[in-house]
Amino acid sequence: MGIVFSDNPLFENWGRPLRLESNIIGLELVSGELPDTLSGCWFRAGPDWQYPSGRDDDIFIDGEGMVHRFKFENGGVSYRSRWVRTARFQAQEKAGRALFGKYRNRYTSDPSVAHISMGAANTNAIFHDGKLFALKEDDLPYELDPDTLETLGRYDHKGVVKSVCMSAHPKIDTVEDKLLTYAYQAKGDATNDIVYYEFNGDGALDNEIWFEMPFPGMVHDFSVTPHYAIFPIFPMITDLERIKQGGDFYAYYPDENMHVAIVPRRGTAKDVKWFKGPAWSAGHMLNAFEKDDCVNLDLCLYEGSCFTFLKTDKGEPTAFCPPILSRLTFNMKQHGDEFARRPIMPVPCEMPRTDDRYQGYPISHGFVIAYRGQDGTSALGKVDMSTGEMKVWSPGPRSSIHEPQFVPRAPDSPEGDGWLLVIVNRLDENHSDLAIVDANDIEAGPVALFSLPMRVRSTFHGTWVPAETIATGHHAMRRML
Repeated sequence: MGIVFSDNPLFENWGRPLRLESNIIGLELVSGELPDTLSGCWFRAGPDWQYPSGRDDDIFIDGEGMVHRFKFENGGVSYRSRWVRTARFQAQEKAGRALFGKYRNRYTSDPSVAHISMGAANTNAIFHDGKLFALKEDDLPYELDPDTLETLGRYDHKGVVKSVCMSAHPKIDTVEDKLLTYAYQAKGDATNDIVYYEFNGDGALDNEIWFEMPFPGMVHDFSVTPHYAIFPIFPMITDLERIKQGGDFYAYYPDENMHVAIVPRRGTAKDVKWFKGPAWSAGHMLNAFEKDDCVNLDLCLYEGSCFTFLKTDKGEPTAFCPPILSRLTFNMKQHGDEFARRPIMPVPCEMPRTDDRYQGYPISHGFVIAYRGQDGTSALGKVDMSTGEMKVWSPGPRSSIHEPQFVPRAPDSPEGDGWLLVIVNRLDENHSDLAIVDANDIEAGPVALFSLPMRVRSTFHGTWVPAETIATGHHAMRRML
């Protein structure tokens, strides 16, 4: 029997499953010239569909993990993509069909895989301690060979990690060569546990803090400053009885509060300071920093549910609300649990990125996907964090971009001085481009544009790794404060 995907709009046009592993030596240069300082690898992760599920409730954040690598060397760029051969992927490959149920609901999977994790390693790719990892927040990381992208296996950080999963949004301190990460629902589905981990440049565990959420909510991303880890906990809540009955892993609870835990990085659970506010949500943080007695968190904030495919706790549809880049300010000296919110700019945006060297410190610039249209188009935006002014590069009609990646011009260049790497979807031409844009002048467009002979269907997040870091296994960037 042939493979047939459903008529779910998710699988139409650009979203049609690609299911292709590629190896392209030397991308075609369409215009410009590659900056000679760019030497290294850009790794990204995203979902694709190994087999059709046979259901009509598939969602865009599900699907097997595919890792992509753009390798910059000798004045050119090569491209490689490979499936992450997770336990889930291998079980389905052996069976020749889909075996796993609706998103994160293990109770809807085929009984033959009841003992196998649903983790698909499809959300992010990071590099630390000489190792490349593919991540999804409902499983432990999978280690890959940085050169071949071969899957080496699930990784538990040398046996010290006791949580059942790890975040897909760790922070890599590329100056101090640290991995800062966490897990939520860390003891299993619908548990209230969060654990925060710090690993040094050799992969050894430096610190571990366990504490509990008010409810088993969603904590997709977090932020760090030199002294704190900041965990926004949104009322997208997991109910064990609901998922056992075949329901969605999350439901949005509009009558609940958003909670924020600010955790001293060298403290304990009793040192956590709690704040709460309306039933807002967010997928992604831009940055956090300390000033005076306050911690400030910049994020793409939704005044409701960030996932329109979720229902409320009463089974009602959730309304669309735009993500607005906003600053939440938490006074660490106050006695109450309130916090302030200030919009930074009015244009809806998502997938915010910074110069990673300055995570946790005040920044001047943020980089985002902006002007998303209903026809799938979007543009690259650079936001002045002081004024809210945004400068834009549009890739052209019927084109859209993936999350941008900032690359410093030099290890010690000023904050925001460097290049932006951007995958461009040419929606009508059914292929992708790679654009390299000067972050100091994004309105001028790409300084170099490369063409791929096929499309990069979908990627969520990724990381730039300089050639020196790949060779040594250690990050060695510098921060000018």
